[in-house]
Amino acid sequence: MKRNALKILGILSSIATIALLVVISTQSLKGENDGKEVVETNLDEVNLERAQTDNFPEAYIAHHFDYPVGTADGHGYYNAQGFADNDHLGDDWNGIGGGNTDFGDPIYAIANGRVKAAEDYGGGWGNIVRILHQLPNGEVVESFYAHCETMLVEEGDWVERGDEIATIGNADGAYLAHLHFEIRTDTSMGIGRGYSSDTEGYVDPTAFIRAHR
Repeated sequence: MKRNALKILGILSSIATIALLVVISTQSLKGENDGKEVVETNLDEVNLERAQTDNFPEAYIAHHFDYPVGTADGHGYYNAQGFADNDHLGDDWNGIGGGNTDFGDPIYAIANGRVKAAEDYGGGWGNIVRILHQLPNGEVVESFYAHCETMLVEEGDWVERGDEIATIGNADGAYLAHLHFEIRTDTSMGIGRGYSSDTEGYVDPTAFIRAHR
């Protein structure tokens, strides 16, 4: 009887040990699954970020580009400071009347695209609208409209070529009214400075538009 009792206790002990191992294994697997869920969530965030630039709807592919002010050909405006002049990273568009005569004039989206940002950056920048454009070959470029008086779009908005997106301003009185306009091939850059001898990631806006009319 004593030996049988000991045998039974031994069996119960083995069962308890096995049960404990099962619990530990389950928790370990749960931890691994939790880790995989985190990775998948991170990947989803990356894919969501990429979706803001990749695979635009066909209706919003940028097949043609216009000038951002005046008529589609830019009539009624002149380029007061072109790309690379004095290390300028864009174009400064002014109305032909000079001074502040163009204050409040419309600014247009140069092509179909999606608004990346529309906010007041303060300082010498003021209000800025940034739009991403996907070309038919899949390349994505950014158009950059600074010193705006008013902004008529918000981040995430889809726009078409020729839509009014803002009005010309003076960065809260920092300058005479004009549009500082850039086109960037590197869409990951921050706000930048507007002037630099290093033009990597930037292109001549006027030359680019002429090549993609």
